[in-house]
Amino acid sequence: MPSKPNSPGVFWLPIGELHAKLVAKEFSCEELTNSWLSRLETIAPKYNALALSLRKPAISRAKDIDKELKRGRTRGALQGIPYGAKDLVSFAKFPTGWGAKPYAGQVFDEHATVVKKLDKAGAICIGKLGMVELAGGGGYRYPAASVTGPGLNPWDTGRWSGGSSSGPGSAVAAGLVSYALASETWGSIAVPAAYCGVTGLRPTYGLVSRAGAMALSWTLDKIGPMCRNAVDCGLVLAQIAGGDSGDPGSAGKSFYYAPEYVRQNKDITIGYAPRDLELIADPAVVKVFADTYAVFREMGFPMKEVSLPAMPYSEAASTIIGCEASSIFEELISSGKVDQLADQNQIQGLKAAFDYTARDYLKAMRVRRMVQDACRTVFNDVDVLLAPSRINVASAIEDPLDKLTGITKEGVTLPSRGLRDLSPAGNLAGLPLLSMPCGFVNGLPLGISVVSRPFQENLILGVGQRYQERTDWHKRRPKVD
Repeated sequence: MPSKPNSPGVFWLPIGELHAKLVAKEFSCEELTNSWLSRLETIAPKYNALALSLRKPAISRAKDIDKELKRGRTRGALQGIPYGAKDLVSFAKFPTGWGAKPYAGQVFDEHATVVKKLDKAGAICIGKLGMVELAGGGGYRYPAASVTGPGLNPWDTGRWSGGSSSGPGSAVAAGLVSYALASETWGSIAVPAAYCGVTGLRPTYGLVSRAGAMALSWTLDKIGPMCRNAVDCGLVLAQIAGGDSGDPGSAGKSFYYAPEYVRQNKDITIGYAPRDLELIADPAVVKVFADTYAVFREMGFPMKEVSLPAMPYSEAASTIIGCEASSIFEELISSGKVDQLADQNQIQGLKAAFDYTARDYLKAMRVRRMVQDACRTVFNDVDVLLAPSRINVASAIEDPLDKLTGITKEGVTLPSRGLRDLSPAGNLAGLPLLSMPCGFVNGLPLGISVVSRPFQENLILGVGQRYQERTDWHKRRPKVD
């Protein structure tokens, strides 16, 4: 029986199934796009997830796709599929405000490269999604650091959806878009993916062009998808990856999604650090991650305990981001317009970034080189790393973000550092990461991350796909209708 484009189940379908319905003409692309636009425009404001609806260009593009499908021209799984983009990704002739009052109304003449690539694949951008102002540059203390308001979590609107890709996290979790383009400099894909119970992919640094997207840190910024599952992440990455002369950091590499060629489980060694769980305060959270490790072991993956060496990971990452952001936003800071930002901590952080010296930056970059070497050493003995995306469920919306959440009291001594520094270390080394839902505590999702060597996206996507075939955490959805 044909589906209706506004049937609740349609909004939760994976990309491949949704495209198959379009090809089978169960409904038109225009009908689907219009239904999804209405849903986005109606529900997204409840979560402060919508920066701008793109109704007019989206409907026009949908009509073009319908003409293609009528002629039997198919481009691939993304054709006709509505998606959203974090508001740091430019969409030609429409405002791209970077989540911040000083840039409200800012318009660019061209699409960002990732939007151009998706347009070529027939995908339809239906909205710009909310974000933390300037992707968190300078450091923010409260979730309200956004011109659209704090990102609210569809699982509990009293909780944060995570930053700085708060809008993409909420929108995908609530079924307001099929998938979303997000960005990460230090945790901004992994955190909202974990908090909102969706699957997020942080690609290898340089695999996806940032041309046409706001820069926070030239040597750390990455653009990636937030989706329903690992397969969808692979489908999107296959379209947005590739070299681009418009991005000086481009690796010049392409990506072909082929999870079927990933080795058997018994031939993929997983590195993990079970002792890290001793740091977590909530026994229920500990059980979720312990059970997740057990699932991977039951799936036949060899498991080996590993550890990162003691290094100033966070200090190096924050110094690099601060130095590069102070150059990128020099005019904003020196003109005094920085005072228009919503978060006082962020304002002061951006101003203080002017105090960094070339010596500070070079020291941090030397540490970065050491971190890259350390990560290579870890992967001498394992193929992927497995660790919590976050060690706590989403924080309360009123809580300051520098409040310690989820860890035991200070003074706990462990025999090694384990993998608890994997977030700054992985970003410093440019490693790809896939964050997936792995369980719930008190009705709130938790996420597990799979990390690999650079340009091994097929490996982590394949491992993720097999885990999601074994579990159904990624199929759980909040009550939003």
